Amino acid sequence: MLVAYNYLGDYMEYKIGDLVTRKSYNHDVVFVITDIVEDKCYLKGVDIRLYADSLVEDLEPCKEGKDEEEEDYLNRINSIGFEHRDDYFYLPGKILHIDGDEDYLNRCLNYYKKNNIWAIGILEKEEELPYKIKNLLTEYNPTIVVVTGHDAYYNQKEGETYKNSANFINSVKEARRYEKSHEKLIIIAGACQSNFEELIKAGANFASSPKRINIHALDPAVIASRVSLSDVTKDIDLKGILENTKYGIRGIGGVKTKGTMYVGYPR
Repeated sequence: MLVAYNYLGDYMEYKIGDLVTRKSYNHDVVFVITDIVEDKCYLKGVDIRLYADSLVEDLEPCKEGKDEEEEDYLNRINSIGFEHRDDYFYLPGKILHIDGDEDYLNRCLNYYKKNNIWAIGILEKEEELPYKIKNLLTEYNPTIVVVTGHDAYYNQKEGETYKNSANFINSVKEARRYEKSHEKLIIIAGACQSNFEELIKAGANFASSPKRINIHALDPAVIASRVSLSDVTKDIDLKGILENTKYGIRGIGGVKTKGTMYVGYPR
């Protein structure tokens, strides 16, 4: 438990698991407190794939844990481009989702489940991804693989400028050694502020983040689901899908890609 005093002299009590926002950032992101050391709180975004830390006096309690617009966002993205034809049956593409964060992984798996998509989730530290991805691809043989977790862009830091982009890039390269075709294996890679250009060069179909911004926890799953549920004979609506993600083309970009869902008859 940590106690802080506000400008009126009242005190606030904070503990691990509390929801807070940061005054200095105009309360833009809702965080959960993951650890407290002396007068500093360590934070993780509830909806945004972001780690941060903050002095306790910069925090303010928050009652709501989810983005108020998240339901509208998911309703919008789920309404794009699907045809409902009861005479046919559908075989969506299989998804292997590898995530460095257990909470976000579970949220993404729940999202796949709601969309009736076969998906397997693997929790793996970002630095281990390049060494594990080939065996995981061999074991599960997916048509879509998501490689995500946490990342950060250090604009003024010497040496490495990204927290985990190199791990994501090397993972994509390993996946492309396993399957060279962009149509036989769809790769979705990156997290908040990742090196978009290098991920695409490495072989990703979709990647974050063109403008080095944070992305929503569900954005990789949203893209994977759209590809999984799009006709294998047709190009997906690339512009429409990207522009309707949480932060649009500032957060995620990609290359033209065909869907992975087979359509059969009769139902």
